[in-house]
Amino acid sequence: MSRLKVLREQQNLTQEELSKKSGVSARTIQRIETGKEPKGYTRRVLAKALEIEENELLHKEPMQEQPEISTPKEETKEVALINYSLLKLINLSSIPFIIIPPLNIIVPFVLMLTLKQKNRFTKQLISLQLLWTIIAPIVFMLGIFLKLGNKFTMILILLIVLSNIFIILRNAIEIDRNKKTVLPAEFQYDIKVVGLLSGYCRADFQHKVNEFLTFAQKKSFIAKRNS
Repeated sequence: MSRLKVLREQQNLTQEELSKKSGVSARTIQRIETGKEPKGYTRRVLAKALEIEENELLHKEPMQEQPEISTPKEETKEVALINYSLLKLINLSSIPFIIIPPLNIIVPFVLMLTLKQKNRFTKQLISLQLLWTIIAPIVFMLGIFLKLGNKFTMILILLIVLSNIFIILRNAIEIDRNKKTVLPAEFQYDIKVVGLLSGYCRADFQHKVNEFLTFAQKKSFIAKRNS
């Protein structure tokens, strides 16, 4: 609505009455009230007739509300609750149990629940141990079936173990320096299936070992019979 019209109506004046009081034609007042900006002399005499300041007749742009920048409250709350010292402890707890899977998964999982540090970082750390526990037996069995000798097998086992130690220590350094892990944020399994998958992984590993031992026993029996 025009500022002039608002001010005129506040003083209970018609367009004709304001025209007579100010000396500005009613037609000009109509044009101003429909959106035309009053200038110079016209603005001055209208302001004098209405007994107001000239700038009060100017069209004032309504102040635009600044959009509120919404921050993800859940993520902020989660970050605030993370204890990075405990996070490093959970991460490093896998090292003593690397050669006894799936304890390298179960121990940090229990610590996570006990210390109440269930967050995306601990899920990433446990997911990484789960992934390593699945891949390590497969790589080990491939090394055995390649039949490259006992020396190669021992080196392969050492490399598998050292790879996990390196990953754990790398994560510990990243947590200490940058408050994050080396993994992308979306890298995490559903924590509810960790126990199930780790049990499956252990059973699968034992099954593969039993198959290999059976194969070795049959091969030894055939060799003795032929001799």
